[in-house]
Formats: sequence, C-alpha cells, structure tokens
Amino acid sequence: MASLFEFLVAAFLVMAGIFGIVGSYGLIKLNDPMSRLHAPTKATTLGVGGVLLASLLHAAVFEEHVSIHELMITLFLFLTAPITANFIAKVHIHRQETRETMPPAGEDDHWATHDKPEDEERRTAGRPDAAQ
Repeated sequence: MASLFEFLVAAFLVMAGIFGIVGSYGLIKLNDPMSRLHAPTKATTLGVGGVLLASLLHAAVFEEHVSIHELMITLFLFLTAPITANFIAKVHIHRQETRETMPPAGEDDHWATHDKPEDEERRTAGRPDAAQ
C-alpha cells in the first residue's frame, strides 16, 4: 500500500514539473504580452498545485499528520493568479491600446477602461431619454 502512495506522490511531482516547464517555456517563447500572460497564470499555477498536492499526500500518509499549510497556499494561489492576470491585462490595454484601435464593444458602445466624463456626455447628448 505504501508503494501506491509513493507512486502517487511521484506522479504529482512529475505532473507539477511538466506544468512548470510548460508555463516557463510559454512565458519566454510566446510573442506578445497578452499571450505570455496565460503561461504563468495557468500552467505554472497548476505546477505549484501539483507540488502542494504531493506534499499534502506525503505528510498525511508517511508522516501521519495533516498539514493545513498546503491547503492555504493552494487557496492563496488560486485566488491571486486570476486577479494578477486581470491587472496585467488592464495595464497592457492602457499602455498599448487607444479607443480607435480597440475592437467594437458591442451593445455597451464604450470601453470602461477608457471612459471619461465627457465621453458619457457625448453618448447621452443625442438621446431623448437623457436627463436634462
């Protein structure tokens, strides 16, 4: 039975290594910053998650105690990675894009990241339902 758990720990570590390498390679080799954004936030997070799962399993089976530290680290990573990706994407949009180069916003007719008070006045000026 112990060899089964040793195999699972090794499998989690190998999986984590593969995801870590793929994430690091993607960070280096992808062409633009928005493409590079996905490599560390997706693959590398799964790689670190695999290491934490291996650590959690090893502590529970071989050291006979359950450690909550790995669960807290995993929760922290899965909560912060999407937020970090969102901030990096917004910075990229603000630095690289203008209102003219952005794709159409659809029914909203504006992009929230580039709105200014005078834009709202311009949008509502021609509407009959606009507040006077």
